[in-house]
Amino acid sequence: MRTLRSVNRRALTTLAGLTAAGLISVIPAYASSYRTATSVDVSGGVDPFANCTADNVAQQEADFGSTLYPGAEPEPRLAIDPTNSQNLVGVFQQDRWSDGASRGLVAAVSHNGGASWTRVVLPGFTACSGGSDIRASDPWVSFAADGTVYAIGQTSTFPGSPGANRVVRSTTKGDSWSSPTAIIADTYLASFNDKESITANPTVAGDVYAVWDRFISPPSGNAAFPGILHSRVFRTQTYFARTTDGGASWEPARAIYPPGTDSGSIGHIINVLPNGDLLDGFIEFTLKPKPQTGSIKSFDVAVIRSTDRGVHWGNIPSVIANLDLAYLGPFDPDNGNPIRSGQLPDFAVDSASGKMYAVWEDDAPVAGIDAIQFSQSTDGGVTWSAPVKINHTPTSVPQADQQAFTPTVKVASDGTVGVTYYDLRGNTTAPGLPTDYWFIHCHASCTSPGSWSENHVAGPFDLEQAAFAGGYFLGDYEGMVTNGTTFEPFFDQAVSLAAGNPSDVYFTTISPR
Repeated sequence: MRTLRSVNRRALTTLAGLTAAGLISVIPAYASSYRTATSVDVSGGVDPFANCTADNVAQQEADFGSTLYPGAEPEPRLAIDPTNSQNLVGVFQQDRWSDGASRGLVAAVSHNGGASWTRVVLPGFTACSGGSDIRASDPWVSFAADGTVYAIGQTSTFPGSPGANRVVRSTTKGDSWSSPTAIIADTYLASFNDKESITANPTVAGDVYAVWDRFISPPSGNAAFPGILHSRVFRTQTYFARTTDGGASWEPARAIYPPGTDSGSIGHIINVLPNGDLLDGFIEFTLKPKPQTGSIKSFDVAVIRSTDRGVHWGNIPSVIANLDLAYLGPFDPDNGNPIRSGQLPDFAVDSASGKMYAVWEDDAPVAGIDAIQFSQSTDGGVTWSAPVKINHTPTSVPQADQQAFTPTVKVASDGTVGVTYYDLRGNTTAPGLPTDYWFIHCHASCTSPGSWSENHVAGPFDLEQAAFAGGYFLGDYEGMVTNGTTFEPFFDQAVSLAAGNPSDVYFTTISPR
């Protein structure tokens, strides 16, 4: 299934008469506008798996009816080294399959602030990288405070197989990596581990947290094959694992938020608050029909908290927003084909103020038209503001061309909140689906849509050139980091199916003028 401050005019006048030079210097000087640098193609070049035969592509195509998209490099995520901001490590899928996952995972490494990049295959995830599984998906990456970088990915032996979540680490800023450690490796046929993320604690040395959803049916997890085949119930638990010794060992994976039958959660991301609390944000859902009230389904953006570095977790989530139950996600206005955006939330924390920010897709205020929604918390994630639509897609274009999707949120050192997303405002009746990537930012009163300003990042490109994997697919998520007051997006663009290059990963910087 799938990141403020206002200054009172009278106060400024008062300050002007009080040795103002020293006092006013402490007030943040926010940029009113930003400039976007030329994008750098991070993943272009020779396919590192072009000569791999270990995963037997032809056999997979025959056995599963799969379609391989060589050169498709979707679902990027990025991390920045806190010890040297010139070091960047991104991860992405390499050679996407139509029915799930890819031939392997690749890291992109830069030691000059993103001006140039080197690709490094993450070892041991798939047969093409020295492992035993044949597919890998959902890469994520995080730098620890000491400059060690951790990456996680999901592997499988066939489409939809139970799979494993594996972690590698690098003490060389991404230039080389350890062999993978399996923090979970299911053998129960009716289980599935999905949408994992990894977060290194920025202040506690050695602490790294992994979180994901684990589907299991029936919920007992011990049925024989006939019981699995005929089961009508399931559970999708929130699973968590951590290391406190920098990845030398990992505690056993365990459920930290076990919902009821026919309920679950997905899209988990852990942020560390300035006070040390861990906040796990996700989407939770309930699908079970209830006889007393009819067919009930619920979908919410929510968070749970740990106050002891992940040892214990609250089991009553704080709900940020209720999602439209009827909303099916973005689509191509020209042919009706789905656009696979993931419909997952993203979260960020301001490490100075402790404010939390959440963004996600939903179809408010226009039913059926995807928009970027925003909420913030000023009390560490306990309560949240009412959701508001923040994307600046013009409402003067046809409604179907107003769709905006796949938001990413981060916070700059001066408290500026930045969000990236795709939209279809440039679409016409001509062949193809022109798509653009955008950046919007806010300095104060972010719960007011009028407080956000927009910059163009990239495009237009033809989204119909992307790999088709449950829809035109650039990733269930994208990436971005901040370097001081500069935002650094790490994102996917469709290129050319005919040229054997469905999509590439790109990097750019968005800096105050």
